[in-house]
Amino acid sequence: MLEKKSIFNWSGGKDASLCLHHVLQQQEYRVEALLTTLSSTTQRVSMHGVREELLELQARSLGLPLRKLYLPEQASMSAYNSLMEQTLRPLQQQGIRHAVFGDINLEDLRAYREQQLQQVGMEAVFPLWGRSTTELVQEFMGLGFKAVVVCVNERLLDASFAGRPFDAAFLRDLPAGVDPAGENGEFHTFVYDGPIFKEPIPYTPGEKVRKSYGPPASKDDHCFKKEDEPVFDTAFWFCDLLPA
Repeated sequence: MLEKKSIFNWSGGKDASLCLHHVLQQQEYRVEALLTTLSSTTQRVSMHGVREELLELQARSLGLPLRKLYLPEQASMSAYNSLMEQTLRPLQQQGIRHAVFGDINLEDLRAYREQQLQQVGMEAVFPLWGRSTTELVQEFMGLGFKAVVVCVNERLLDASFAGRPFDAAFLRDLPAGVDPAGENGEFHTFVYDGPIFKEPIPYTPGEKVRKSYGPPASKDDHCFKKEDEPVFDTAFWFCDLLPA
């Protein structure tokens, strides 16, 4: 019987999907719900830019409850930390002691997550930690997952990469130095099919939009700026996905 109740931090992308697959297969942690941060202004998944409707379709296909944390535009790190604590503390009081993340190798991000969770009496779990990103990408594709690239960092990838299938051809075309899993924030994906889903998520590609943000607070949260830190331009190309 599963004893370790957990909340799963769900972005809707490839790392989260592969991580959830491992958690469900290993049966050490019981996933009570998915937790996703969204923009309160746009109702889209933070950084990924995926519409709330598609996120809900993912959760429905996964058969898991979805908890949403809405973040104000350009939230400071202190505001983010406060909102996250307000979200997690009631879950901890309900017996959820673990929070699962799909992070792979960014030490500062892991330390940050562990520190924040410790403050509410919870433990961070990283099932994919330390593995080769190349191996993880091959495993993801080998398991039959299907994804589309929804966001790319303009400094590293041009707009043509946004909206492409996340497949072998995409990997072959990546410039040197770009991590195949986008672990350094080079790109983000939306997973619409795979072994953890009961049915594929139908979508239609929409327009591409360029947006600029301040300095990233973490590899997957480029919309925050730290207190008293100067803002510099960081631009991203998004491919909007429409529910079909």
